[in-house]
Amino acid sequence: MRAGFVVSAALAVLAGALFALARRCFVRYVVEGASMAPALADGDYVVVDTRARRRPPSLGAVVLARDPRDRSRVIAKRVADFAGRKRVVLLGDNPAASTDSRTFGPVRTGDLVGRVVWRYWPPERFGACR
Repeated sequence: MRAGFVVSAALAVLAGALFALARRCFVRYVVEGASMAPALADGDYVVVDTRARRRPPSLGAVVLARDPRDRSRVIAKRVADFAGRKRVVLLGDNPAASTDSRTFGPVRTGDLVGRVVWRYWPPERFGACR
């Protein structure tokens, strides 16, 4: 009986640790605006891998970054190019509705919040983000 309790307690601690790790590594955001249409639409709910800010993003990855004009704001853009070792060029998929590196220049990689990996809402748009 006691061994069963110990195993249950150990599993509960492990589950709690995994949950805490997942909460640190993955965060949720709501997309606002049409700058990334059709890849991301206004009102899409996405999961962002924050571990991605510790390594260089890949070309074509959809990332979240601090807006260089207003650091309290987070923007979603696609990595279009690398501008030196610590800077990336970010462009919106919908140029007519996007303010991006064409306006504010390359963004420091340290200002990246993470890589958008999954869209979970609305249900008809559920899936990986590319």
